[in-house]
Amino acid sequence: MRGYLNVACEVLRLAPPIQGASRDVLTDFMYEGFYIPKGWKIYWSTHSTHKNPEYFSEPYKFDPSRFEGRGPAPYTFVPFGGGPRMCPGKEYARLEILVFMHNLVKRFKWEKLIPNEKIVVNPMPIPEKGLPIQLFPY
Repeated sequence: MRGYLNVACEVLRLAPPIQGASRDVLTDFMYEGFYIPKGWKIYWSTHSTHKNPEYFSEPYKFDPSRFEGRGPAPYTFVPFGGGPRMCPGKEYARLEILVFMHNLVKRFKWEKLIPNEKIVVNPMPIPEKGLPIQLFPY
């Protein structure tokens, strides 16, 4: 079961279900030489966090093993947000992903109908033709 979870986490890292979030700045602060005043809105990007090589070596490589052991540092893997405003459906979504993966792997052999299908980003990365596959029951 841990292998499925690692694969699911890596998929969520590469294609998170949320793009990010905005927050109101509560106090004035400096960030990398820039003054950010209270009242401004700031936006953090899930994609940028998940692709940061400081947190994930070879960030564009599909590598489920990065979730073995202790996994990534806190607040670097945030496919459902983080802290008190984290998505309330997070656990349900994870369960749904794992059940789908289990049934797909255990009940079917499958092949892509367009082997080298182009990935487009608009705003989420998705296969250009929808990733058509053919399923063959075991």
